[in-house]
Amino acid sequence: MNDLKLEAKTFFEKIENGVLIGSRCLNCGHMSLPQRYICPECKSDQAELIEFSGKGRLSAFTVIYVPATEMLVAGYDAKNPYMVGIVTLDEGPRISAQIVGMDLSDPQKIAIGTPLHMTIIDRTVGETHKKVLAFEPSEAK
Repeated sequence: MNDLKLEAKTFFEKIENGVLIGSRCLNCGHMSLPQRYICPECKSDQAELIEFSGKGRLSAFTVIYVPATEMLVAGYDAKNPYMVGIVTLDEGPRISAQIVGMDLSDPQKIAIGTPLHMTIIDRTVGETHKKVLAFEPSEAK
């Protein structure tokens, strides 16, 4: 097995620096996000660390009106809902994250396939400060 930084801690450290990483199996080419020591497709333990572009498209979403405690503390509630979605990255893998910058007043108008790009949210909960992965709509080009 290689000694790449494939542990979860590295994934979150990179997120804090605005970088989205994963792994690519050197045996079959399968990409994992977050990175994995063992390929879920061929079970090989040979992988390389890769950096994703952070660009993708909205594949699924939900608008949350009754938040978990951490999100309630962050200011979300029934009058200020938030959105979580599945983003299919341009490179292929999918990831779940908060989606920001969307009009949540009429969720039926939110389009599956909307182009998104990675962003980082600074969130403070109590004494803890952390940076959280999110996605926002990409501007039309």
